[in-house]
Amino acid sequence: QVQLVESGGGLVQAGGSLRLSCAASGRTFSSYVMGWFRQAPGKEREFVAAISRGGGSTYYADSVKGRFTISRDNARNTVYLQTNSLKPEDTAVYYCAARASVLVVTRPREYDYWGQGTQVTVSS
Repeated sequence: QVQLVESGGGLVQAGGSLRLSCAASGRTFSSYVMGWFRQAPGKEREFVAAISRGGGSTYYADSVKGRFTISRDNARNTVYLQTNSLKPEDTAVYYCAARASVLVVTRPREYDYWGQGTQVTVSS
């Protein structure tokens, strides 16, 4: 069982950057695959990035590859999403998610725990 709390969202101009954080409770954090998803108004929740338990493998949606970076610090029970070169189409609520698995997956239904989300708004 884990509880997830996202932070770091806000309003930025196109081309700017934000660093999102996801703080997790529990002593078994390192046993979870972690992911970031986002959902814009009127759209389905979509995969953004995921990271393996030890942080050695990362995966990105094509729409953010080269601009976003996911990382984790298991000693601090925290996952990060560094977002650079932000575009208006990146505007969404960003969610942190955890999966009790050794396999990294990208479908929202495959994740077990979710945070409440943090709003990212990119103006043009």
